[in-house]
Amino acid sequence: MFGGVKNSVNLLPMEQILSSLVTEINSPEVNLAGAVFKLLLSMVLGVLVGLERKRKGQIAGVRTFALISMGACMAMLLSIYVPQVYLGLKNGDPGRIAAQVITGIGFLGAGAMIHMKGSVRGLTTAAGIWMTATIGMAVGVGMYLCSIIATAMILLTLIAFQVYENRARLGQENRVVKMVVHGIVSDITPYRDVFGRHSVHLSTFYINYDYEQNLTELNFVVLAPTHRNYLPMFQDLRLLGQTRSLTLSSGT
Repeated sequence: MFGGVKNSVNLLPMEQILSSLVTEINSPEVNLAGAVFKLLLSMVLGVLVGLERKRKGQIAGVRTFALISMGACMAMLLSIYVPQVYLGLKNGDPGRIAAQVITGIGFLGAGAMIHMKGSVRGLTTAAGIWMTATIGMAVGVGMYLCSIIATAMILLTLIAFQVYENRARLGQENRVVKMVVHGIVSDITPYRDVFGRHSVHLSTFYINYDYEQNLTELNFVVLAPTHRNYLPMFQDLRLLGQTRSLTLSSGT
């Protein structure tokens, strides 16, 4: 009986400690326990998004997204802490620094985008950076459940919707098919027919003749569904003449 009393006495301080921690974490005022919890939570949520981006081979990965989320959270904590301590405002002024975070995060998003021959890659990662920053700020003001749900929705958008886009073959992209063939090509109808059989739209074309070498350079600007497998089409194009080279590049 005395052992049971002893256990209950030992549990009481632990319950008080946990209750005190929960109170500090949920407090609108900035304190050490609440700040550490918010930084940890923002780091975890940033890591989850970063893992997905790194899995896709993007430049911004786990560390980048974790730092962005924690940095935005820290900025929000500062927005609340500084007015509390120096101006005596209980709820602080969380909108002052937060507005600058939204503006400044655009520079990181621009750095995540890559310009390649007229096309832009990394827009999804840039949008993810912006969204992760807002999640960090939401954690900083105590919107824990909303932040977790928003992170889940980001992962759903990045993973599930991409699977749907790939299966539905949504989206199209410009490509340049460059061919060098022996002889002087005066009719591109056979090439146009090959593109039609493979559901590739021929937007325009450019031809360069090299009469000294008896070569023709064909540049076809085509529009095709994203993730198109061009290998069967290349095999048919190669059989149209004595093909010397055949390359595929991004649209200009």
